[in-house]
Amino acid sequence: MKEFALLFAALDQTNKTNEKIALLEEYFRVANPQDVLWVLALFSDKKPKRIINTTLLRNWIVEFSGIPEWLFFESYLVVGDFAEATALLLPDPENDQNKSLDEWIRFLISLAQYPDTTKKEKIFDAFNQLDAKEKLVFIKLITGAFRIGISQNLIIRALSEVLNMDPSKVAHRLMGNWSPESITFAELLHAENAKDDLSRPYPFCLAYAIGNSPEELGNPTDWQAEWKWDGIRAQLILRKDQLFIWSRGEDLITEKFPELHIIKNLLEDVVLDGEILAFQNDCPMPFGILQTRIGRKNLTKNIFKTAPIAFMIYDVLEYKNEDFREKPLLERRKLIELLYSKLQPYQMFRLSSTLTISSWEELKVQWLNSRQYYAEGMMLKKLDSPYLAGRRKGYWWKWKIDPLSIDGVLVYAQKGHGRRADLYSDYTFAVWDEEKLVPFAKAYSGLTDEELRKVDTFVKRNIVEKFGPVRTVKPQMVFEIGFEGIQESKRHKSGVALRFPRILRWRLDKKPEEADTIETLKGILKTMSG
Repeated sequence: MKEFALLFAALDQTNKTNEKIALLEEYFRVANPQDVLWVLALFSDKKPKRIINTTLLRNWIVEFSGIPEWLFFESYLVVGDFAEATALLLPDPENDQNKSLDEWIRFLISLAQYPDTTKKEKIFDAFNQLDAKEKLVFIKLITGAFRIGISQNLIIRALSEVLNMDPSKVAHRLMGNWSPESITFAELLHAENAKDDLSRPYPFCLAYAIGNSPEELGNPTDWQAEWKWDGIRAQLILRKDQLFIWSRGEDLITEKFPELHIIKNLLEDVVLDGEILAFQNDCPMPFGILQTRIGRKNLTKNIFKTAPIAFMIYDVLEYKNEDFREKPLLERRKLIELLYSKLQPYQMFRLSSTLTISSWEELKVQWLNSRQYYAEGMMLKKLDSPYLAGRRKGYWWKWKIDPLSIDGVLVYAQKGHGRRADLYSDYTFAVWDEEKLVPFAKAYSGLTDEELRKVDTFVKRNIVEKFGPVRTVKPQMVFEIGFEGIQESKRHKSGVALRFPRILRWRLDKKPEEADTIETLKGILKTMSG
């Protein structure tokens, strides 16, 4: 635990990639294998199930620290991180400890069997053994809040260096449904001991955003163009008559989409990469409709009717136990088309169509009409490209159209988290509905550090009302808000919900009365709906 707490602190203090990799390598070389396995799990979003309710934990922390509840809340608002605020507030330990990370995590898992009174006693005993750095990690273990800027790619690079193993093999081993509670480091990472996991997906091949225009990519005949769809990127895995569907976020979503299970009767031993879309009348539907299925435990007949889906096939990664990822895209595409001929009669399977590229100029004409096809833009893939793990420059590019946008007035502000903990950086924006302002979107990204400081100063000087951590602000500042999609929503006062809202620019040239109206938003909705 001491070593992991020091690693966590060191990683949190640097934003340099090479330094992070060096810190990870050093830890992986000296830590015991089971601790390393837990680190891989924690930084790969494979955290153990939360045992203690956050509200209950907060009450225990207030009791143990002996401070008033209001002071804890004020401290949390200033620090911006629950675990960090707790580590600073709790008193120094009475004893010392030398347990491993594995032992502490298993201690937390074991708490599930006890009533709350016993859990509290054991948590208090832990507080009396852990120093401030260790308490910070301990609280994060309880809450699962490990946001520290460590990408899966950094983990893979560091681990492959330590193990002297090909990074693509390391990436593949770390995919899938594994847990340190039921597998050892050797079983997960070493081929001779690896468990046969039929469900294990491959690392997804990802694309870079194109810099300026596709002309920089050279000869257009070397490339394949497809529409870029807005859904859930997924791998459909069929091995030995068993079906598994994994999202890009490594969530197993097989049971969420029973319509796709018919593939077991149509193909054998195949791994397909694609996009799950809400789909009806040969046309994609808004992403929000797809979301109505994701959060449900039980799928009703009405859900199947209102949110039908399709699997848009992009690529084939494995067929009849043969790995196709190293084969060029042109060859993989021929196999996809052959496989699709068996799936085509079933409307829940679609093949991502390729677009003719005679010149970049002609392709741009089609690209400008992306929204007409309910697409976010285009994907450009080199015909000789293998299917690589993660993002690799030179092979796959995403060419997104400019976002939709609308001018809104800043009406509410709230302090951020982490390095923004003392800045008002989370904003709510409104548009005009005749004489009143109606909130329509929240956004917290898009401004420079200098702009954030200026907005923060304005907010602090122009607070009208306080509602907990939220501040009502004088409606004087106008911002252009970009978004990818819009749909009708009964949950929002504006009657609409935006997809990926963010700040495009600060409209210093506009007065608040010049901001857009609710009718403008509804007009965009009407246009997007068709």
